[in-house]
Amino acid sequence: MIRLVVFDCDGTLVDSQGLIVKAMSGAFRARGLEPPEPGLVRAVVGLSLVEAIGRLLPTATAAECLDLADGYRAAWRSLREVDGVSEPLYPGVRETLAELGGRGHLLGVATGKARRGLDLVLAHHGLRELFVSLQTADRHPSKPHPAMLEEAMRETGSEPHETLMVGDTSFDVEMAGAAGVRAIGVAWGYHPAEALAHAGAEVVLEDMGQLLQIVSEPAR
Repeated sequence: MIRLVVFDCDGTLVDSQGLIVKAMSGAFRARGLEPPEPGLVRAVVGLSLVEAIGRLLPTATAAECLDLADGYRAAWRSLREVDGVSEPLYPGVRETLAELGGRGHLLGVATGKARRGLDLVLAHHGLRELFVSLQTADRHPSKPHPAMLEEAMRETGSEPHETLMVGDTSFDVEMAGAAGVRAIGVAWGYHPAEALAHAGAEVVLEDMGQLLQIVSEPAR
């Protein structure tokens, strides 16, 4: 049986696409740069912020990437002040998390968000108490490095064969592979299902409720 289920946040639990694209556009415009296309922004969701910006603007120096990251955070805070937490849960997420917790599975998050942003989202949706491990990009190397999953397993005393990673990007799937953990993709996020399968996802969910059957199967 699966003991620990670790979820990505953006694109897996919550739909933050609009907020991310607006904040990135605001950061680029504030520095006099042409904003990247929304599709390009979606493609780097899941990476740490500085690495994501480096992929969007390959000619930028390290200092320029850090400056743009500061601009992104400022734009994000401004958008939050106007719109509040505009990151709705995807259908079935709340019910599936509650059922998993009720069955005794341990739940974690491994996300490219900073801890402050993750705390705000989980508190807003009343989900914080469901999770026993929160791993964020301000504490670890960027995905697909396995550090987030390794720390989640260490914190919960879980072995790789007892652990499942659920995410919407190839970075999530590759991180799982690097940690020796099974990877499950979701079809409603920021990378297409074929990219997740190519990266090594054993299945791509069309509905979060499908996860309940998978975690009931014998551990591999």
